[in-house]
Amino acid sequence: MKKIIFTDKAPAPIGPYNQAVLVGNTLYTSGQIALDPHTMELVLENIQTETKQVMENMKAVLEAADMTFENVVKTTIFIMDMADFANINTVYGSYFDENTAPARETVQVAGLPKGVNVEISMIAIK
Repeated sequence: MKKIIFTDKAPAPIGPYNQAVLVGNTLYTSGQIALDPHTMELVLENIQTETKQVMENMKAVLEAADMTFENVVKTTIFIMDMADFANINTVYGSYFDENTAPARETVQVAGLPKGVNVEISMIAIK
């Protein structure tokens, strides 16, 4: 059965999608961008603060499904400029134990919602 996951501690969806869907023990998250969930304003001071907001939003979604970053098995990172990779990777990496970090791909894209610089989605298993 499919269970919709929602928390007000992450940005509310602004289209026909949900923050995450739990199917059995597997959680599929939608991509998160650097929206402050309380103000719905973008946090774009620099790539590090932007990435931190994305990861905090993702943390809230995982917690709503009774999971943590330890449960994450796969991530996808979409970035506007590969030159930002090192800074994104440093912030992203601070949320994982390097020995048990998930599989991942990072892709440079031509555009992201609301003109952001990074978007991250995850798959987690209970």
